[in-house]
Amino acid sequence: MNKSIKTVDEYMSLQPEAVILALENIRQIVKTLAPEAEEVISYGMPMFKYKGMLVGFAAFKNHCSFFPGGVVEYFKNELKDFKIAKGTIQFTVEKPIPKALIEKIVLFRMGENEAKTLAKK
Repeated sequence: MNKSIKTVDEYMSLQPEAVILALENIRQIVKTLAPEAEEVISYGMPMFKYKGMLVGFAAFKNHCSFFPGGVVEYFKNELKDFKIAKGTIQFTVEKPIPKALIEKIVLFRMGENEAKTLAKK
């Protein structure tokens, strides 16, 4: 990962066009569902903060990844067609994660973060 990248737009500009489209899809879903979420670069990757870290995404040589944190296990049945690991869902430009599933995951993560924020008060 390139640690010198400062903005999500800068990160995106360094990707091939097909990858930009795939990642921009996730970016727009998150912006729509969580308009107050802040875009940041963390560990050289685009992330969204909403009452804590929300989700992130990144491009790699042979795949892209969506990082929704520990909820991957919760959605494992719906993710059976994707390579998953703790906190990570791998996908390709040719086989993106369905929009409805990304929406479900983002909303779930928002709920988790909101509950944590309330619990702290």
